[in-house]
Amino acid sequence: MKTIIAAPVTLAMIYRSWSHKSLTPAGIVAATLTATAHAVHPWNLPFALLIVFFLAGTRIKHAEKAKLTLQASGSAGVFANSGVASVLTLLHAYQLSQRDEACYAWPGDLLVVGIVANYAAVAADTFSSELGILSKSRPRLITSWNLRKVPPGTNGGVTAWGLAAGFLGSLVIVAASMALIPFCAPIPGKYNVSWGFRSRQRFSIAMAIWGALGSVLDSFLGGWFQQSVLDTRSGRIVEGEGGKRVLVSKDGPNSMHYKKRAEIKATLLGSGEGKDAIPIQQSNEAIEGDLDKKMGGMDRYDANQKFRKSSFDDEKASRVVENGSLGFLDNNEVNFLMALTMSVGAMGVASWLWGIPMSSILLV
Repeated sequence: MKTIIAAPVTLAMIYRSWSHKSLTPAGIVAATLTATAHAVHPWNLPFALLIVFFLAGTRIKHAEKAKLTLQASGSAGVFANSGVASVLTLLHAYQLSQRDEACYAWPGDLLVVGIVANYAAVAADTFSSELGILSKSRPRLITSWNLRKVPPGTNGGVTAWGLAAGFLGSLVIVAASMALIPFCAPIPGKYNVSWGFRSRQRFSIAMAIWGALGSVLDSFLGGWFQQSVLDTRSGRIVEGEGGKRVLVSKDGPNSMHYKKRAEIKATLLGSGEGKDAIPIQQSNEAIEGDLDKKMGGMDRYDANQKFRKSSFDDEKASRVVENGSLGFLDNNEVNFLMALTMSVGAMGVASWLWGIPMSSILLV
């Protein structure tokens, strides 16, 4: 990719993310590094796929989604979605620099398959999440033996609309790839077999289906290894800041949250001495309001402020785990594991079909 094109596009992408607050500061740094890694490749393909994914993955109907989940601002999941592709892109760029030709010969480099598979899978997952949540029917938990219904936004929840949207996202990436991959023309004695229309068609269909399967894999991984936290007052799923795990009051009135709340409340109900104390004659409502401020407003859900506002003597847990009891992965880790699995898996399948050893991805 030419610097004269990549540099301003990268700056525009970063500015858009900053102005729309769609990335955290760490996410902006990650996006810059990722864009740089893609831009050093001599082909337009990797950088163009990154931009297509960035633009296609922009939040769709965010106002409607806000009514269905409690969304945190910002995202730091750039490496989760593009980290594997960045490594493969740098490796392929180095290999091309050591060769005479710079086109994609039949059956071609496995690294290119991995790059396309990465973006097809993460685009499918993004489309499935962004559009699938707007389905009129409630999602069903894919890891549940009876496919029980769950609230929109639950990790592992799938709908027919979401699966179709995932295939569409994968198809967008594959279509862009077919337009951007510099396929080699047949050269007697060197490239006797070329990428004809039928071979490209088969490749496109296979990659589009493979990418769509990435969203299904992400649903399984999310349903098994990622907690979905439900706000008990609003009935909506809570999304963690930057894809991180959401804190839960596991033990109700015996949790550390409520114990700390009780300690502060005892201070507020004291004799009026000390900087944190308030007059004892104040009403319970005033005490609870001041307590909410000191505790960060984590009790009752409020539609305007997006957190729960407490009521006096309310001892119910504000958040409970809807599913994902294992819960040792956050959203970014699930996305990274899915992208890694789909990229390596695609290269493995291509290696078997084309008779090219997997070791070739590390050879010049």
